[in-house]
Amino acid sequence: TEFNVYANGTYVGDDPLGPFTYAPYNPISYKPGGFMNGAGHGNTFQDNYGNYWNTGTPWIAVNWNFERRIAMFPTGFDKDGQMYATTRFGDFPHRLPTKKWENTDELFTGWMLLSYKKPCTASSVMDTMSVNKVTDEHPRTFWVAKTNKAGEWVSIDLQGTFDVKAVQLNFTDYKSDVYDSREPRVYTQFKIYTSLDGKAWTLAADNLKEEKKDRACAYIELPKPVKARFVKYENVHVPMRNLAVSDIRVFGNGKGAAPQTPPSLTVKRQTDDRNADISWQKVPNATGYNILWGIAPDKLYQTYQIWGDAPSFLELRALNVGQSYYFAIEAFNKYGVSKLSEVVGAR
Repeated sequence: TEFNVYANGTYVGDDPLGPFTYAPYNPISYKPGGFMNGAGHGNTFQDNYGNYWNTGTPWIAVNWNFERRIAMFPTGFDKDGQMYATTRFGDFPHRLPTKKWENTDELFTGWMLLSYKKPCTASSVMDTMSVNKVTDEHPRTFWVAKTNKAGEWVSIDLQGTFDVKAVQLNFTDYKSDVYDSREPRVYTQFKIYTSLDGKAWTLAADNLKEEKKDRACAYIELPKPVKARFVKYENVHVPMRNLAVSDIRVFGNGKGAAPQTPPSLTVKRQTDDRNADISWQKVPNATGYNILWGIAPDKLYQTYQIWGDAPSFLELRALNVGQSYYFAIEAFNKYGVSKLSEVVGAR
């Protein structure tokens, strides 16, 4: 549970009682990179339209080693019967389907992360609980205000004007005194403001008229896109004695160029061929990179997301002995996603 490589696997059999064979494309659901890591300890089910989903329980562990969240990824079976779960941009906004989807990529909104490592200011800061931690895309670091009172706020400078479409608030139970979720005080209320200049603010959304309930990872989709450079969260109520927020994630689109396709992708299997060394050349203005791989050139179902300020090298330790693999890479930023690179084989 406590590792980013926590994953779901699968065996294949012709009978519910077996015998079963280990699938060559394991792990089936895997999300070691990005904001929310881990996809293990889950299950597979179908929705009312026949679409498959695979769930997992990503690791948080701020207060307790088994503190987790729940993730859900589109899942399916390809023309050859191979099962796959799509975790590419798995913690970015996706559309909930209202029919049978043809391709899992059609569920991705294309709304990009606008807030990564952007500068922040706050109404107050307790001790060393820096406000810039709310944009580091790390769920185990967090900002804490001096009080939990209404009016405490965080403002994020997106350093450009964008069409803001959604905001996700991720709260942290820092030194919480809540031990029973049924207590009447256990709910979160807040307001979201936007601004073009950081001085004149407009209320973009709030949840004051909604049912009072706890929202550990509150997702707010704006009624319509709002042009803004600044986004501000303002507290109304939290049940804990400390107002603590791990991340405020802002999504939307802007007028700009997606990054170039990363060149020079190389993959070399190690002596232990469960592992591979992967390297690539960085491109300008990339927020991050997605390394995609699978057991055939047209089956690149797995994704490892790497932030753009990390080294351009990855030791991948998730392969199966004796199985050939194929790899490709794409870059993304606040404006979009590059074209996928040429596919590279590794035996």
